[in-house]
Amino acid sequence: MANKMTSNKINAILISLILLASIGFGFQYFFNSGYSGHGNSKSTQPLFAATFPDENGKPQSLQQYAGKTVVLNFWATWCEPCREEMPELSALHDANKDKNVVVLGIAVDDVAAISEFVKDTKVSYPLFAAEMQGMEIASNLGNDKSVLPFTVIINADGSVVKTYFGRISKALLEKTLVTLIAK
Repeated sequence: MANKMTSNKINAILISLILLASIGFGFQYFFNSGYSGHGNSKSTQPLFAATFPDENGKPQSLQQYAGKTVVLNFWATWCEPCREEMPELSALHDANKDKNVVVLGIAVDDVAAISEFVKDTKVSYPLFAAEMQGMEIASNLGNDKSVLPFTVIINADGSVVKTYFGRISKALLEKTLVTLIAK
C-alpha cells in the first residue's frame, strides 16, 4: 500500500512538472514570436524628451541618445528573464558602441533597487530608473501586453524598427542591427 501511495505521489509530481514545463514553453513561444515588425508608427518623441535618474541617482536626459541606433530594453530587477539577457545586451553594447549604436536599459524600478542590483551584476550599458513611467513609454512604443522584458530597436532617424516581447538574444538583435549599421 505504501508503494502505491509513493507511486501516486511521484506520478502527481511528474504530471505537475510536465504541465509547468508546457506552460513555460507556451509563454516562451508566445513572447518570442510576438514581436511586431517594421514601421515607424510609434512615436519616440516621449522617450527622447524624458529625463530619468541613472543607477547613481543622477538625472540623465535621453535626448543625448537621439541620432544613434538604440537598442532599448525595458526591464526590472525582479524579472528573471530580464536579468538573464543582460550579459548578452552588455556584449552587444560593447561590440557596437563605436558604430553609433547604444544599448539602454529602462527599469520599472526605483534608483535604490537598481543601485543594489548593479553591486552584484556587471552591466556595461546605461541603466535608468523610470518606475511606472517606464511602462507608459514602453506602451507608447508598442508594448500592448505589459510584458517585461520588452526590447525596442530605434533607428538613428528616431523610427521604431522592431519590437520584441520577452527574453531576446544577442544573435537575434544582431540580425536586425546588421542592416541598420550597414546603411
